[in-house]
Parts: sequence; C-alpha cells; structure tokens
Amino acid sequence: MRTDRAVVEATSRPALAPHVRLRFDRSRSNHVLLGPEEVVVLNGTGAAILGLCDGRRTVAEIVAELHGRYDRVADGEVQRFLARLVAKRCVEVSDG
Repeated sequence: MRTDRAVVEATSRPALAPHVRLRFDRSRSNHVLLGPEEVVVLNGTGAAILGLCDGRRTVAEIVAELHGRYDRVADGEVQRFLARLVAKRCVEVSDG
C-alpha cells in the first residue's frame, strides 16, 4: 500500500488506513472518519465513497457504483476527494 502520492488513478484500489475508522456520529448526525488525532466530518457522498473503499474495488468501480445511487457523480471529483484523504494519510491506495 502506498500513502506517499497525491494522485489517485481510476485503477487505484483505495482502502481506509489501518488507524482510521468510518463511523456514524449521532451527536453530529453525520458520518466521521476517526483517526488518532483527528476527526473528519463527512457529507453523505463522502461517506458513500469511503464505504466502498475496501481495497478490492478500483476507483472506476466505486464511481460506477455511485452512478447507480446518485444522478450526478463526477469521476474527477471522486479521485480528488480520495487524493486529499491519501495526503492526510486517512486512505491508502494500491495499484492493481
């Protein structure tokens, strides 16, 4: 797994970093990413993206799944969202 790059390709296979958990926070009524020193509050789309990041699916497969759930999903936006989380070391990607 690599965390040292800020570019996420369509063929990348993202997964949550081992020290990060995706949880629903009732007090915030939102999903959050819980890390050792950080809490990232997510919107519904962000939570849906991260819920599909299992290390097996490619980014292209995640985008295809999201197209089935939502009217509009921009491939580039999903990749940029994941790249930001890679840079924060919340997500790791491998190339398959």
